[in-house]
Amino acid sequence: MVTTLPLAPKIGMVSLGCPKALVDSERILTKLRSDGYDLSANYDDADVVLVNTCGFLDSAKEESLDAIGEAMAENGRVIVTGCMGNEAEAIRARFPDVLAITGAHQYEAVVNAVHEASPPVPNAFVDLVPEGGLKLTPRHYSYVKISEGCNHRCAFCIIPSLRGDLVSRRPDAILREAEKLVAAGTKELLIISQDTSAYGVDIKHQPRQWKGREVRAHMTDLARELGSLGAWVRLHYVYPYPHVNDVIPLMAEGLITPYLDIPFQHAAPSVLKAMKRPANEAKVLERIRNWRDICPDIAIRSSFVVGFPGETEADFQYLLDWLDEAQLDRVGAFRFEPVEGAAANALPDPVPEEVKEDRYQRIMEKTAMISAAKLQAKIGRTLPVIIDIADDEGGATGRSQADAPEIDGEVHLRDTSGLKAGDIIDVLIEDADEHDLFGVGIKN
Repeated sequence: MVTTLPLAPKIGMVSLGCPKALVDSERILTKLRSDGYDLSANYDDADVVLVNTCGFLDSAKEESLDAIGEAMAENGRVIVTGCMGNEAEAIRARFPDVLAITGAHQYEAVVNAVHEASPPVPNAFVDLVPEGGLKLTPRHYSYVKISEGCNHRCAFCIIPSLRGDLVSRRPDAILREAEKLVAAGTKELLIISQDTSAYGVDIKHQPRQWKGREVRAHMTDLARELGSLGAWVRLHYVYPYPHVNDVIPLMAEGLITPYLDIPFQHAAPSVLKAMKRPANEAKVLERIRNWRDICPDIAIRSSFVVGFPGETEADFQYLLDWLDEAQLDRVGAFRFEPVEGAAANALPDPVPEEVKEDRYQRIMEKTAMISAAKLQAKIGRTLPVIIDIADDEGGATGRSQADAPEIDGEVHLRDTSGLKAGDIIDVLIEDADEHDLFGVGIKN
């Protein structure tokens, strides 16, 4: 007797925005897959298309609206979710026929909307979800979100109004997710949130049982436990609270990856005050020196905003001088862009666009020079590298521990055969440019 299985409805996904939104998309797809839905890589055969939007900047909103428009034109059965979902009226004014609109991290609501638009087909014969869930990243690295929301009220940011105040996950739930990911082949865990350093503050660092011992809901405790799972552990969106000092010895011990992503945003005290961020840049420089004393290989990445309202030429020069002293390994810069709902919009003395552009070019030139010098110093060293892409001709592209995927540099390898994505090998660094390293794998 042959049983014919019914065809499952297919879901398409367009995921925009930051890694935190990417994790939201993964969770939604994982739940839908477990409910029996198939996934579609194109508009044509998707029964429903989900668009996970970004609403942080006006330019991101336009990108989200363009994505919704394309999905409506190509398919017509569209559900909108994500940060821009809070602006449902604006979306419906432009696209009145979207099936449903839900806000950021409203997983249950978006899944229910899919169920209503295209009901699942019961199928008891097939296990549809792998142990690690469905991922939109390559198998060998995974983002792990440890909290939602943020308690800060920075003048340029509307994240709290989009995602609310800090809500931390239980440490045992995070560790269980991470353990499953590693068991499924993940070699690198990228820890994300709006404020990783604040993890557990809202639940008073309440401990939970994990593997027969108590683990507090605290960044240091969580990092230590994650480091025991056997994968690279990379910390993103770290605010420089005093207890960040406690994770540096874990890096020196090799327990977690010697990398910190700290969005400083600026250095001039007057600008930091206007941004409603602590103006403690002198202490930060001292702490960076101490961190490097403890863990000389630590890589520090950051991002900065230029052209913030009221930023003077003296403020900007202060930032350039600060960067000379800080010698950060990886830097991203952004021209200030007014965001609807942000307090910064009401500040006096806006910086002209041509001045913003000039300062943006100057900070990028400064940070490229610093990066080039730091990478030149790595020539002749042997570094562990995780492989992202391996071709059939013996070449490969990977990343050192100083490089997060998508946002930092790469390591380009020659004369390397037999590698596959996710392999971690030792590489002799032979050359460098402003952003990338070049080398050859060392055969053991």
